[in-house]
Amino acid sequence: MGHEVAEDNQSPLLPTSSSSTDVSAVLVKRTGTLRTAVAHIITGVIGAGVLSLAWSIAQLGWIAGPICMLAFAGVTIVSTYLLCDCYMFPHPEYGPNRVKSYMDAVRFYLGEKQHKVCGVIAQESLYGNTLAYVITSASSIKAIQKSNCYHREGHKAACSYGDTSYMLLFGGVQVVMSQIPDFHNMEWLSVVAAIMSFTYSFIGFGLGFAQVIENGRIQGSITGVPADSVADKLRLAFQALGDIAFAYPYSIILLEIQDTLKSPPPENKTMKTASMIAIFVTTFFYLCCGCFGYAAFGNNTPGNLLTGFGFYEPYWLIDFANACIVLHLVGGYQIFSQPVFAFVERWFTNKFPGSGFVNNFYTIKLPLLPSFQMNPLKICFRTAYVASTTVIAMIFPYFNQVLGVLGALNFWPLAIYFPVEMYFVQKKIQPWTRKWVVLRTFSFFCLLVTIVGLIGSIQGLISAKFG
Repeated sequence: MGHEVAEDNQSPLLPTSSSSTDVSAVLVKRTGTLRTAVAHIITGVIGAGVLSLAWSIAQLGWIAGPICMLAFAGVTIVSTYLLCDCYMFPHPEYGPNRVKSYMDAVRFYLGEKQHKVCGVIAQESLYGNTLAYVITSASSIKAIQKSNCYHREGHKAACSYGDTSYMLLFGGVQVVMSQIPDFHNMEWLSVVAAIMSFTYSFIGFGLGFAQVIENGRIQGSITGVPADSVADKLRLAFQALGDIAFAYPYSIILLEIQDTLKSPPPENKTMKTASMIAIFVTTFFYLCCGCFGYAAFGNNTPGNLLTGFGFYEPYWLIDFANACIVLHLVGGYQIFSQPVFAFVERWFTNKFPGSGFVNNFYTIKLPLLPSFQMNPLKICFRTAYVASTTVIAMIFPYFNQVLGVLGALNFWPLAIYFPVEMYFVQKKIQPWTRKWVVLRTFSFFCLLVTIVGLIGSIQGLISAKFG
């Protein structure tokens, strides 16, 4: 494989979503390794979702809860394996061609019509993730305030704080962070965010474990938290499925991460190994946090393990864990918003090639800082994007319900349907062969899970807002 270097040898003749002759795409040097891929995945996966898992297990009970988590892990491994193989597109005229993003993959394999549908769902999914991160970061900052107040004034004190000012603060930080040019400049951010996510997950797990030892017994039951009626029980169980679905898939950023890897070895092999390691690590974490959280609190398990005040002491540790959550979400917000920025900015560049507002860069030098390039479109669009996520989060500041809606809404189309369909095209699988039937059945089953999760979560959101 002497001719294969870590440069991008993509034929510039094949149109990508950048443009038909994207010179910059040809010169990107790929330096990503197994380690950086695992860091990127863990940053994208272990996010706000981990904190809702104890609540999810509490709704499902001791048997169904862990089984559902393992099932979602298995489904995620299958879908990522299918997607990893779609990185090299076998173009009939130009030979194998790199697919740089999920969106490009759908267009190359499934055509323009599916690409448009996927575009809407994918951008909504990324947008939804950033929205969830605003809600979670605000509740974590608020939890730090409450924790200190409870420590000073006792656990019965009426320590109540609003979310709005903290959401605005987080939004302000993101306006600055969103000026990072693109994914290739974000390795450091991913590493910091991955360390933070490990830290607060470990603290959540450790506090749950300590609480179980203190209680001297494992709380909870086979059937989970009792509800007033069967309908309520089903709604909460379905919402729990939505929350677990939110915690796992990262198919939407998988090809972007794979596109940073150097070869040899082949990118799909490295990415499959990275996915396997990352999913094992996250599943272990999820089971520890979810199961110990439920074992510690039983029917009183809070919706968010570190902000719902199951734990009051040691208050400094809870403060530290929540500070780690906020730092992680600052990075996580960028991981999910950068693909949206790239997509919209590419569209504007193609639409208005002669516009200075869209295409001109200006060098700005601030005292004590290195000089950097500014582009008017980037400043305006990225600021407006951050502002919109902040405003919507203020209107719907409901952690579990929002996660459930987003998880259920995006799980089937992005993690299952499109990867399965693209795999059929890539491997030229004929209808009604064994593999075709198995994957179709798998896709249908996941669709049913998505529908019930979405129904439960939307009902939960409505009753939280108006109930």
